Amino acid sequence: MSNFATPETRFLIGATGSIAVTRLPEYLGALRTAFGGSYTVLMTHTATNFLSPHAVGLSAERVIAREAPEDWPTDKPSRLAADHDIVLVLPATANVLSAAAAGAAPNRLTTVLLATERPVLFFPHMGTAMWRNPAVRRNVAQLREDGRIVVDPVEHADRDVVTGVVATHPALREPDGVVTAVRPALAAS
Repeated sequence: MSNFATPETRFLIGATGSIAVTRLPEYLGALRTAFGGSYTVLMTHTATNFLSPHAVGLSAERVIAREAPEDWPTDKPSRLAADHDIVLVLPATANVLSAAAAGAAPNRLTTVLLATERPVLFFPHMGTAMWRNPAVRRNVAQLREDGRIVVDPVEHADRDVVTGVVATHPALREPDGVVTAVRPALAAS
């Protein structure tokens, strides 16, 4: 276990609607092995289209996956922000980067991002054209200027199922790369 986290470190993982979210249990396992701690996963509505909250629940102490008003006493954004030591948006879509950079709060995850004073790390995953788009680049620059950490994706080769062409695209780092990126943020907090 790293000396940067304690067994009591409370991680909030914001899971967004990217195909990469299907690997979230693997990332949670790597984080738990490296840092210990407890894990709450806050899934956006679109994330639940790719991965079942019940499946995520096998790797986390708690999963929040809906916006029901009866859950707000325990799951309201200000409480979620206060109850966690670090926030990882894993994976981060262009949509969540845009909302966070603009200070918008269209869902519970982006509202938590506005409400937290804890370290926030974004791990983008998207297509090449999207990652290179000037609007996305501006949003990433704004988040960094605001003190948030955006961990650049790595290039990943993949076969396009429609065209059959093998191409590279910006992808999430492997689990050990995410662990490496989280260490300095924990050390600084």
